[in-house]
Amino acid sequence: MHVDQVELSVVVPVYRCEECLEVLHERLVASLSTLTDAFEIVFVDDRSPDGSGAVLSNIAARDPTVRVIRLSRNFGQQAAITAGLSRSRGRWSVVMDCDLQDPPELIPRLYAKAQEGYDIVLARRAQRTHSPLRMLAAKLYFKAIKIFLGVDISGQYGAFSIVSAKARAAFLSVPDSDRHYVPILFWIGFERADVEFEQAERYAGESSYSLGSLVSLAAQGIFFQTTTLLRWVIYAGFAIAAAGMLLAVLLVASRFFYHPYPGWTSVIVLLLVIGGFVILSTGVTGLHIGRIFKQAKGRPLFIVDTEESVASHAEQPASTRSQ
Repeated sequence: MHVDQVELSVVVPVYRCEECLEVLHERLVASLSTLTDAFEIVFVDDRSPDGSGAVLSNIAARDPTVRVIRLSRNFGQQAAITAGLSRSRGRWSVVMDCDLQDPPELIPRLYAKAQEGYDIVLARRAQRTHSPLRMLAAKLYFKAIKIFLGVDISGQYGAFSIVSAKARAAFLSVPDSDRHYVPILFWIGFERADVEFEQAERYAGESSYSLGSLVSLAAQGIFFQTTTLLRWVIYAGFAIAAAGMLLAVLLVASRFFYHPYPGWTSVIVLLLVIGGFVILSTGVTGLHIGRIFKQAKGRPLFIVDTEESVASHAEQPASTRSQ
């Protein structure tokens, strides 16, 4: 298959999905074969600590439509998606998770919708299979995204989507080191649509996202994609300064015209409030400066260790090939 003839690329970031990969590959091939013979599947091994790498090597050794991009270390899902898209060669690129909660059988519907003139088609979950607490947290997260970024994104969207080569190039042109796939897709514009689907149960294993990693990801997505929080700190500072001036006028007036307020409780409370605000605002500013420093260093979003395909396995000596 010539590079210029690739119609569909499917990008799958892989982390702790050893038991899902063979089934995922079979279902992907079955679904994509109904659309075109010119497809490729790009698995991005985000340095998974389980046996996913070996399974992917075996798949790539026998299927010429599969390429495995192995990163040098774990860079995270967002970087893995970016790595896969950067290696995609198709006119259209599908992004999906590896745990089979995103059914490969939906790809024909996404592709058909895209042919109606849309550059971005997102899969929208009709229902979510997470715990009530996590669903509430997701709802609050996307509400905060709307407030801080001014982008109305439903919590029913995940990474499952199809994008045109034009939209893919626009996504890759965004240099943000703190990347969030869906918000960037909304930000770049283009004609966009969605397709509703029923999310399946996770095929095997558990989510690799801990509570701490989810909170960190949410903080990056909310606070470090905009200067809104810094503006709010400035507004709060002005409000506290104005309140302080009014209180000062009140205390001076009470000293000359009324009985002065006894005790120092109010003074201590004011000092604690103002001191706490100063520390908070300094911390917020410091976090943003830290992100600026991280962005200014210009380090790559990911580093590719190896790339495997049927061709690469054929070039290896027989004694080193996967069994």
